[in-house]
Amino acid sequence: MKKLIVYDLDGTLAESKSSLDAEMAALLHDLLGVAKVAVISGGGWPQFEKQLLSHLPHDERLLDLSLLPTCGTKYFQYNGSWKLLYSEDLTASEKEKIISSLNKAIAAGGFKPEKVWGEVIEDRGSQITFSALGQQAPLDEKDKWDPGFDKRKKMKATLDTLIPEFSVRMGGATSIDVTKPGIDKAYGIRKLRDVLGISLREMIYVGDALFPGGNDYPAKEAGVVCVAVRGPQETKPVTAGIVACLGSL
Repeated sequence: MKKLIVYDLDGTLAESKSSLDAEMAALLHDLLGVAKVAVISGGGWPQFEKQLLSHLPHDERLLDLSLLPTCGTKYFQYNGSWKLLYSEDLTASEKEKIISSLNKAIAAGGFKPEKVWGEVIEDRGSQITFSALGQQAPLDEKDKWDPGFDKRKKMKATLDTLIPEFSVRMGGATSIDVTKPGIDKAYGIRKLRDVLGISLREMIYVGDALFPGGNDYPAKEAGVVCVAVRGPQETKPVTAGIVACLGSL
């Protein structure tokens, strides 16, 4: 029987940098009544608070919710308040090398846009994130920039050459996430296994970037049963189906 359902956030539970809608929030709350739930995303903790937590009921079901920002490099659990279990932070020299390499990859690919909205390269402590159009770019602009991941695949290939000692993954609508080697969503999945005492075969992972090079792909490599979706509208029936199956047991 499946005991833990793990989700990506951007592009899976919600549109990029957008909040959960009421239907998704209700589905997650229903799911928390029959199983443990975790969310692993490339986004930082403030993004989790804004997109996810502010739209969920603040009741005892939060005790069964685990949150892993920045691709699993941080782990928060709820016990009356949210507590940080670990944070795999990058050193100052590591950050400097990653940021320099990202700037080189942007220049090499000719991917500097005419207009940006907010920071393009963001230091999230345990992860450096490149957002092609800036952190606050409108969703319609982001959707047009790299729908097939072709630009980011080219950037990733350059980064894999420049910084092979780091994990480089694509996620969201315009982003690339860089973390310490081996510190990715597979690392987060294994942390969930160890902390919650739930085996990998008792988990399901739902994400929109489960292709090679996508930031959800390490979950698949870890051996977890994965369900690929193409946005929140596909995630909703998947979640409703899981609630119906587990609720009938």
